Amino acid sequence: MNRVARRKFLSQLFVAFCALSVLLALVPLAFILFYLVSRGIQALNVSFFTQMPRPVGESGGGMANAIVGTLILVGIGAIAGVPVGIMSGVYMSEYAGSRFAALIRFAADTLNGVPSIVVGMFAYAVAVLPFKQFSALAGGLALAIMMIPIMARTTEELLLLVPSTMREGALALGATRARAVFTVVLPAALPGVITGVMLALARIAGETAPLLFTSFNNQFFSTKLTQPISSLTVQLYTYAISPYEDWHRQAWAGALTLVTLVLLCSVLARLATRRLERMHVR
Repeated sequence: MNRVARRKFLSQLFVAFCALSVLLALVPLAFILFYLVSRGIQALNVSFFTQMPRPVGESGGGMANAIVGTLILVGIGAIAGVPVGIMSGVYMSEYAGSRFAALIRFAADTLNGVPSIVVGMFAYAVAVLPFKQFSALAGGLALAIMMIPIMARTTEELLLLVPSTMREGALALGATRARAVFTVVLPAALPGVITGVMLALARIAGETAPLLFTSFNNQFFSTKLTQPISSLTVQLYTYAISPYEDWHRQAWAGALTLVTLVLLCSVLARLATRRLERMHVR
């Protein structure tokens, strides 16, 4: 075998190894999704999305309260976490060499690695104990704390990818630093930032531990932000550890619904990114 043939063989071997690695990574995911769909689709019906949970011992019912509660909690988390995360990312990118920016970056990286149950305990200490009651606001606060470091680091990395000539051009035209950032630099990185927001929403939508300490749960339909509120993740946890077969069936349906919500966030992120990229091209 000459040198050229040997190099081609090694190249094909490496490509085959990469393809095999991708397959090995996708096989467990495919099995999980197949098992989840096969178990969850059997319990999905109109009543699951429109009816409330039935009392213990009665079959049927649904998770309407948990679905609405999850949307409310994720919405509160996004309202509180996204602006703070984006502004933190803007500061870290604009003052990358300062000590304060390095401190924020270190804090964000550390907070990203903190277990979610620790975040829940912190939110419990500052938002539940002083008011002596669980609430949707406390649950939203816990989710916002988890969103902030993700958004901060994502925004920083995306803003650093924007060519410096765009910022310099805006400054040369007389724009202030803040105006240059928010009218030139940030819009240029907006597709990636929106993708980061959607992925962060998908991340917090599947959290259970922080909500056990904050929003707790509610078997009734409630939209009051100062009261305990139900969520899909906590409802899943409650149903999964119960001894009732009908609750197990509904737990699989709830898991499928939750995965569908996460998938929807990912699809919306892709669509928003493509739409914004086309607008930038025009």
